[in-house]
Amino acid sequence: MANQKYICIHGHFYQPPRENAWLEVIEIQDSAHPFHDWNERVSAECYAPNTASRILDNAEGAIKNITNNYERISFNFGPTLLSWMEHNDKETYQAILEADQLSMNRFGGHGSAMAQVFNHMILPLANRRDKETQVIWGIRDFEYRFKRKPEGMWLAETAVDTESLEVLAEQGIVFTVLAPRQARSVRRLGEEHWHHVNDQTVDTRKAYWCNLPSGKRIALFFYDGDVSQGVAFNGLLFDGKRFAERLMEGFDANDESPQLVHIATDGETYGHHHRKGDMALAFCLEYIDERSDVNLTNYGQFLELFPPDHEVQINENSSWSCVHGVERWRSNCGCNSGKPGYTQTWRGPLRDALDWLRDSLIEIFEVEGKKLFEDPWAARNEYIRVILKRNDANVRTFLDEFAVIDVDVNKALRLLEMQRHAMLMYTSCGWFFDELSGIETVQVIQYACRAVQLSKQLTDRVLEGEFLNRLEKAPSNDPVYKDGVGVYKKLVIPSKTNLSRVGMHYAVSSIFEEEPENLPLFNYQATNEFFVKKEAGEQKLVIGITRVRSLVTRSEKRFAFAVIYLGKHDLIGNLSLNIELDKFSGMQFRMIDAFEDGRLSDVITIMQTYFGPEKYSIWYLFKEEKRKILDMIARQGLQDLEMSLRRTYNRDYPLVNALSNNDIPIPNAYKTTFEYILNADLIKCFGPDRINIKTLERLATEMKRWSLRIEDPKSVERYAGESIYHELRRVAAERDNVKRLLRLNRLFPILEGFKLEPDVYRSQNLYFEISLENRDKQPGELSKEWLDQFLVLGDNLGVKVEA
Repeated sequence: MANQKYICIHGHFYQPPRENAWLEVIEIQDSAHPFHDWNERVSAECYAPNTASRILDNAEGAIKNITNNYERISFNFGPTLLSWMEHNDKETYQAILEADQLSMNRFGGHGSAMAQVFNHMILPLANRRDKETQVIWGIRDFEYRFKRKPEGMWLAETAVDTESLEVLAEQGIVFTVLAPRQARSVRRLGEEHWHHVNDQTVDTRKAYWCNLPSGKRIALFFYDGDVSQGVAFNGLLFDGKRFAERLMEGFDANDESPQLVHIATDGETYGHHHRKGDMALAFCLEYIDERSDVNLTNYGQFLELFPPDHEVQINENSSWSCVHGVERWRSNCGCNSGKPGYTQTWRGPLRDALDWLRDSLIEIFEVEGKKLFEDPWAARNEYIRVILKRNDANVRTFLDEFAVIDVDVNKALRLLEMQRHAMLMYTSCGWFFDELSGIETVQVIQYACRAVQLSKQLTDRVLEGEFLNRLEKAPSNDPVYKDGVGVYKKLVIPSKTNLSRVGMHYAVSSIFEEEPENLPLFNYQATNEFFVKKEAGEQKLVIGITRVRSLVTRSEKRFAFAVIYLGKHDLIGNLSLNIELDKFSGMQFRMIDAFEDGRLSDVITIMQTYFGPEKYSIWYLFKEEKRKILDMIARQGLQDLEMSLRRTYNRDYPLVNALSNNDIPIPNAYKTTFEYILNADLIKCFGPDRINIKTLERLATEMKRWSLRIEDPKSVERYAGESIYHELRRVAAERDNVKRLLRLNRLFPILEGFKLEPDVYRSQNLYFEISLENRDKQPGELSKEWLDQFLVLGDNLGVKVEA
């Protein structure tokens, strides 16, 4: 009998949407330091390494191969995560799409990628229309990226009810994956009696049909819970071989029918939660692939080869991450992430407030939607086409198909954006963790705030007051916030944006930009009708008229502005929507004349005369730009400080050296000064074009001699890792340059002396590629000295390549 044992590993790769609800970009997240934000950090630790993971020879630690793990597993990526990756980590994004294409060749035409409900909404707690839109948007997003129809779809938290399965089947989804405790009873096809099962007794090695009330059916796979738990939490990723063996132990030796041992975990397990987990996965896959008694597969292939001969009934309203069903997303059920003394009594009131808001927004959508669309709900289902590509031509095509003739484009897009945010506010992570003021929960309340704002722009109905009355019933564990209203006012409202704020942001930012027309404005665009900039030493003046346009709703406003910069962070700005052109011209002449004469107080008086008393300052900038400008201002001050400290360093270096040589304690003031200067010089050593090895060697000697510390080792490690990679690329391009290799090899003992461990993952992979290319060189083409130093570099990088 042909081998009928199969193994499938599924990774659920997902990050909650983190984008500012108005700007549609992720603002800097300090908790992800030294990365810009958590998406960037998790991508560097997990998503990217899994596209190029190393398989080692255990005997000598040599790299046998570098492999794209996604090609040999089953996986799904959240659409909102892929949307971020498409623009911010293009190399990883392309490698994931390519892996799906390659998996089709490997697995009989069945791609390994599965779709996912769009923004990770808990479907059993959603109404029917939201279920449908979430599934349709997930499918359309998948088709846009992977260029094929999905066979399977991942449900957020595997949360399931019969209606959700009906929606999946209605949209052509063939299968989904659930936790073993979500199976209630099973029977062989044709049998009359059902057999009750639980998470320990359900046979997870089979696929099952779930026959639905509509007459449709969908295939269900229930993953092996014990092995999945071992991978996620119990150390199975410490040893790739043991991981593979544990999977193979999952087969029933007495069962000769086809068997599928399969697991499902968060994809972040393989690298983010467990360092080098991607390598354990790669070794496991290679180990299994080399055996003749078992096959790797994905769900689509297994389903085609072995259609189910059993059917199953599910436990309604169940999930993989809450033993109480789906209570984690609507009550204080006891499931949490373990912060002592915290309760989650806020979950119920938060959901109640959002449910009330959703239903109120539906009323507005249906009333206003009939004026704008032939079928508002059909338009919402297809609005994903605009979300994926927001250019004017695509918007026009969409509106031609779904909107009434001569539709108000701005109103139509605002209405659909209101509905998009009404769904985003149900992203599951908002309820998953312990505290109402956590970043994930603040994010969903931010989406609610944006939906309320859009509703107010469309009708005269005011929803915010009643929404806050309901939100007040959600208690925070943190007395700083007290309740949901405190969270809303302190953590959500500061992010709230409109065209006037964007206009002021542009005006203030233009002071510091050489080419203000190219200033990034997130999902807005500014077009200057008039702009003039004057400078007098540190003081600057800008005056202009600009038109700000939303690239999402196509709303736009025309502003006149004036901003005067007095130095450091002292800045005054004014904005007007309705200043007449003649008045603006007169104001411009008077302000420039006063500025050029050095009469700054007159400039401010003229601004107030024409614009009124309301003023803007640097604090009105959006978080990212505000941080950038304040950093720039601070750097100017720090340069002055560094010059002063460097004078002390240069002048008193012999004295400090003498104190050290004679074992006399160095005064703390000197230590602080020298530490600052040497740390500044350390960062400068890792430039984009070269690594300054001589200076590094000097710094290492001096810091050791005076017992000085590195202030920000994580940042230095990151700079060093990037510089090593760029230097190795230059090595690859100059294989006759022995000096470059010698210089690079001198770096590693210095880093070791500093106790620094830079991320050399990309460098290791590049080294492997260069090694393979070296094999194709003719004898004598590479000098012995170069090859010897290249082998030394391999040792320094921790890479051994099979001969």
